[in-house]
Amino acid sequence: MQTIDRAMQVIKVLAGNETKKWLSITDLSKECDLPVSTMHRLLQSMKKHGLIQQDPDLKLYSMGNTWLEYGLQLYDTFDFVGLIRPEMEKLMHEVEESVYFNKPVGLESLIVERIDCQHNPIRIYDQLGIRIPLHIGAANKVMVAHMAHSEALKIVNELVPVEEKEAFVHLLNQIKNAGYGESHGERTKGTSSVAAPIFNQLNELIGAISIGYVNFNITEERQNHLIEKVIEYGMRISRKLGSK
Repeated sequence: MQTIDRAMQVIKVLAGNETKKWLSITDLSKECDLPVSTMHRLLQSMKKHGLIQQDPDLKLYSMGNTWLEYGLQLYDTFDFVGLIRPEMEKLMHEVEESVYFNKPVGLESLIVERIDCQHNPIRIYDQLGIRIPLHIGAANKVMVAHMAHSEALKIVNELVPVEEKEAFVHLLNQIKNAGYGESHGERTKGTSSVAAPIFNQLNELIGAISIGYVNFNITEERQNHLIEKVIEYGMRISRKLGSK
């Protein structure tokens, strides 16, 4: 188990470094607080399984292709290619903004897909695979609002400060009644998002679709249009997945 923990620590360092995608063994040893000799053995084992790769000239390390291989296999199991992604593309063309699909994972959500509008010079950009606490953002709030009561309560108790819980629960009730969630400047100043839940054939929540946009010159008419469209497409995708 210690080896797995250490390997995942290395991957988190490589994946979480936004400025450098390739790191030396010295950098990794410092970040993981491990001796260079231990790190060397660990990296050799990880390289053997394709979890990392090494530049033969610079002797630097980055994430390996195995993650991409397994990620694409998992991607196919979500019905993205045949069902969800085409609808996201249609929505993007209608609203000319970036469109996202988030999936809940424990106390966080994972950005699984993003469709950017190439005609929009100002884009909201969140990396695929980034994890966001479930009490932050439109997509996350709309998912929590539509979860089973016990599951939602656990998330609120774990993530929301005591003095904010009552207001947050009230907000979740409003979101559930409205069928959509919205967020303004929570993660990045000057940006907003609107989101709607997506359900499968068993009417189980599987995620949320959202539209991200810059809000500095947004009109009420435009914002209402985005809300209308995200609700429409959330329902369309859910119906395609068999929800009634």
